[in-house]
Amino acid sequence: MSRTPFDPVAHNRLAWDRQVEKGNEWSRPVGPEVIATARAGQWSIVLIGYEPVDPSWFPPQIAGLDVLCLASGGGQQGPVLAAAGARVTVLDNSPRQLEQDETVAAREGLDLRTVLGDARDLSAFPDASFDLILHPVSNLFIPELAPVWRECHRVLRPGGTLLSGFLNPDLYLFDAESLETRGELVVRHRLPYSDLTHLEPAERERLWGPDAPVEYSHSLSEQLGGQIAAGFAITGFTEAPHHSEATAGWLPGYFATKAVKAVNAGTGH
Repeated sequence: MSRTPFDPVAHNRLAWDRQVEKGNEWSRPVGPEVIATARAGQWSIVLIGYEPVDPSWFPPQIAGLDVLCLASGGGQQGPVLAAAGARVTVLDNSPRQLEQDETVAAREGLDLRTVLGDARDLSAFPDASFDLILHPVSNLFIPELAPVWRECHRVLRPGGTLLSGFLNPDLYLFDAESLETRGELVVRHRLPYSDLTHLEPAERERLWGPDAPVEYSHSLSEQLGGQIAAGFAITGFTEAPHHSEATAGWLPGYFATKAVKAVNAGTGH
C-alpha cells in the first residue's frame, strides 16, 4: 500500500494551532497599552529576535499604506501597524494565529483583514496590491522559497518594500539536543537540513513531540539570491542573536533584509 505524501502545509497548520494553545511567545497578542501608544504615533515591531526594526526601513508615513503581514499571525505586528493607521491584511497558515489578530482588532476597534493561506500562493491578492510586506521569521516552516519571493514581488506596487526575517541556516548544523539542554555546539547535520530527512520519526517525536512544526533550513542563496532573482534590490541587511545562549559570541541567529521593488518594475509575474 502506498503511503500518503506528507503535506507540510496541513501539518504545520495544525502544529501552529497547537503552539497557540501552548502559549508560544510568538502567538501572544499585544496589550491595549501597545495599541494606545501606536495610535499616538509611537510604535515599533519586531522582525528578528527581540530588537525593533530600524525605523528607517519603513516608509516615512505608515498611515494610509496597504500592508501585508505575511505568515505573521499571532496578534503582534498586524494590530500595531493597523493602530498606526495602515490598512493591514494578515495572511497566515494557522487559523488560531489569525484568531489572535482578530481578537486584538475586535478589542481595539481596528480595521484589520485576515486571510488563511500559504505564503507561496498569494493568488487571493491582485497584482500591485500592497505598499509594504512584513515577513517575520517564518519561512523555516516552508519547503521552498522561490515562490514566496516571486509572489511578494508580484503583489507589491512598484517602489514597494519587503521586510523579511529568517533563521541563520548554519544553526541547523548542530545537534538540537546538545544545543538546547547542555549548551554545546555539536556539529551533526549536513545542509540543507529538513526535519523529515535528517531525523528519524521516533527521535523527532522524542525531541519535540509528534505535533511540532516541521522545519527546513534555507541557504543564503535561497534567501538573498532568491529575492534578487525575483526582481528585488536588497537595500538593507542586519542580524540578531538567537534565543539560545549557546550560540552567543559564535554566530548570529537571525538575519533580516530590506528589499525594494523597482519603481519601473512591471506588475505581472
